[in-house]
Amino acid sequence: MTRKRDWARFNPETDLAIDRRIDAPVDLVWSAWTDPERLKQWWVPRPWTTPEIEMDLRPGGMFRTVMQSPEGERFDNAGIFVAVEPKAWIAWTSALLPGYRPAGDAEHCGGIHMTAGIEFRPDGAGTHYIATVLHPDRASRERHEAMGFHDGWGTVIEQLVETVTAMKADAR
Repeated sequence: MTRKRDWARFNPETDLAIDRRIDAPVDLVWSAWTDPERLKQWWVPRPWTTPEIEMDLRPGGMFRTVMQSPEGERFDNAGIFVAVEPKAWIAWTSALLPGYRPAGDAEHCGGIHMTAGIEFRPDGAGTHYIATVLHPDRASRERHEAMGFHDGWGTVIEQLVETVTAMKADAR
């Protein structure tokens, strides 16, 4: 798998990736990703919701989401952005908190520390969307995969597509 950004060499022992083409321009996909109100629409697989998002879109800025189950159970996930290149690249980690303070245990992020990067590449009139998630070890990758990484992240990408499709229709 070729990466535009050389932020980390993909290691199949510890990393996961998902790659899709979205039939919407990078501007719309970026906006759906970086506007907290739009992100709430697609961030978790339905019927789960994301009632809270804190997003300070700069390296070192807070990236916090609260995922809520249909039964009302809440899961707070906190971390920081480590890279932001508008309309091209965004990366965040759960291993650090604001002020670049080490996060300690992984209870605030579903029990798994990870660093994730999203690439937004122009692809004709669409966007080549590449998500890569780095884990500290094979056990963490396997746990994330067993939690449903491919189905879950695949589902939210489809929900992202719904959001940008609605944005395209509204722009007409």
